[in-house]
Amino acid sequence: MVSTDRLAEQVADHIRGQIVRGELADGAPLPKSEELIQRYPVSMPTFREAMRILEAEGLITVRRGRLGGAVVHRPSPANLGYNLGLVLAAQRAGIDDVATALRHVEPACAALCAGRPDRSTAVVPVLRELHEAYLARIDDLVEVVGVSRRFHEALVGLCGNPPLIVLAGALEALWSSHEQDWATRIRETTGVPLRARRAAGEVHGRILALIEQGAADEVHRLVTEHLTAAQRNPSPAGPAAVIDAALIRRQP
Repeated sequence: MVSTDRLAEQVADHIRGQIVRGELADGAPLPKSEELIQRYPVSMPTFREAMRILEAEGLITVRRGRLGGAVVHRPSPANLGYNLGLVLAAQRAGIDDVATALRHVEPACAALCAGRPDRSTAVVPVLRELHEAYLARIDDLVEVVGVSRRFHEALVGLCGNPPLIVLAGALEALWSSHEQDWATRIRETTGVPLRARRAAGEVHGRILALIEQGAADEVHRLVTEHLTAAQRNPSPAGPAAVIDAALIRRQP
């Protein structure tokens, strides 16, 4: 006799496969529970356990109540970032360790962006839009930090190498969540001087120009220098800060 837990895992395995293969689209509602139970003839407790498994993996969000239901989420670097954060926290790694890792992998991603033959259409327009958004929001610390993080995330997401996009993207998700939390907390206290925000924006502009020129070595050096300075002054969480993976789930 197959156990309830095993049946729940089998249902979750099948639905997970549909999500990964794209048969269930990102952001689409999962079929109603009545329909799914007809498709998978299991008890309601078993079905609910399957839903809990998928929700814990970040593959669905279950909305409770009369108008509830489940929404599909395809796997993303943020999902991996959450689980990576749990593993690193268990190993007592700090957010400064994440910063160190990013100083090594993000410049490599930026260099790959510069080396893409289609960078003028696939990379540069996205980075330019983000750079312009940064300059437009420079007076609002929380807003500009969010746009800055999207710029850095784009350097990874547009590099063209799927393993790096996933692995470095998970690190970016961890760092971005902590930096956004830091910006929200200090907004009304010490803040970040406008001149520092403008200086960071100027560096973003130079990164964009080097990628547009295809200058891979130069952009690698500049991104390394930029991250070294940006992570030090100021530090979003402090050198002894622990990793809080739950921050990822609180981001909008």
